[in-house]
Amino acid sequence: MLKSPKLILFAALLASVGMSCSENKTKPEPEPEPQVKPRYVIASAPVGSQGVADYLLTTDDLTQGTISTIGQGIEQDGSYRYYLSHKGKFFSLLYGQGNPGAVTTYRLDDRGKLEKISDFQSETVQVFTVVNDEILTIKVPRSGNESASCFRINTENSQIVGEKQVNIVKLAGNGERAHFTWAKQVGNKVFAPYMSIKGCCSDVFGTAYPDSSWIAVFSYPDLTLEKVIKDNRTSYIGAYFNNGLAVDEKGDVYGFSPAGATNSGARTSTKPSAFVRIKKDATEFDKSYFFNVEEKSGGHHISNQTYIKDGKFLLYMYGNKNATTGARKLAIADVYNQTFTWVTGTPAEISSSSASYNNNTVSDDGKTVYIGLNTAEGSWVYSIDVAGAKATKGLKVEGGQITAIVRVK
Repeated sequence: MLKSPKLILFAALLASVGMSCSENKTKPEPEPEPQVKPRYVIASAPVGSQGVADYLLTTDDLTQGTISTIGQGIEQDGSYRYYLSHKGKFFSLLYGQGNPGAVTTYRLDDRGKLEKISDFQSETVQVFTVVNDEILTIKVPRSGNESASCFRINTENSQIVGEKQVNIVKLAGNGERAHFTWAKQVGNKVFAPYMSIKGCCSDVFGTAYPDSSWIAVFSYPDLTLEKVIKDNRTSYIGAYFNNGLAVDEKGDVYGFSPAGATNSGARTSTKPSAFVRIKKDATEFDKSYFFNVEEKSGGHHISNQTYIKDGKFLLYMYGNKNATTGARKLAIADVYNQTFTWVTGTPAEISSSSASYNNNTVSDDGKTVYIGLNTAEGSWVYSIDVAGAKATKGLKVEGGQITAIVRVK
């Protein structure tokens, strides 16, 4: 019996619907990936312990509660350790004071605890930074050897994959030596500001050139010196073990000077503590920009900085006016509008703080920055509201003094 065209069409439509339903059943919509909450690693230096640099503790909340190193944490040997996080891993670098230093690599397990995945020996380094998928470290001799040693560490396998020597006497070109204060990736290059130091004569960190700034520009990964950016409106950028450079979201580079150069132990910088700028894709200082922080703060010098977001910095300021001495005070600076605001709500006497060179203790929206503050009464993590420049006491850390707070995603 012949079927009508209408019945045939209706059957075809039913089959099509059936196939579609079947396909939907066999190919469900993928579920969104779970949002993994970042963890914070807090390094705390035990008081009075020999041979232990820090204990590493982990938490997901810096705003409340108490954690302790007593019977807890992962021990870090040595006298000094420095930390950074990259590609989901946490790196602990031993400062061996001239001896080889360990580079220990950790990752977070499914409980949010650190587990060690690698440990190898490297040279003692004074400079370390992230460049692309690598960590660049630099050993900078203050006397004797005239070459700085640069090492490229692959973060996937925690192996040294490249090395380069830089003649720092030749780089300075003035009879002294270039002592790198830090290094920073800028586009596809590495900017390395440096001090000019004598490196001898019982005045190793003294200089005859207190009122100049220098930044060496290197290609990457071959680390070929391309040029030196120079200026004379302030002193050298950053300081020993002190990152003086930051790159904003526009790609512009801002560098601060503490104006703390010395000669025979006396401060000889005559220029103010200030920020200078290098515009994106440029390799010269922007002569139209100069942010005199010393003037805006009423005579205080910048000690160090943490970049927050949108041109805003958390500044650590020397407490004494017209000097690079005194218990640190905190301030929020906006380098776009050249404004300066003291932070309120902090302890009256800050004996020390968590390291400033990691800027990953900033909230994603840039509204809050976290800092560990140590006082005679104890150690706490403070949350600083950037807009209001107000600090609020949060997590208490017992059993030691906070040396670093690093976010690990």
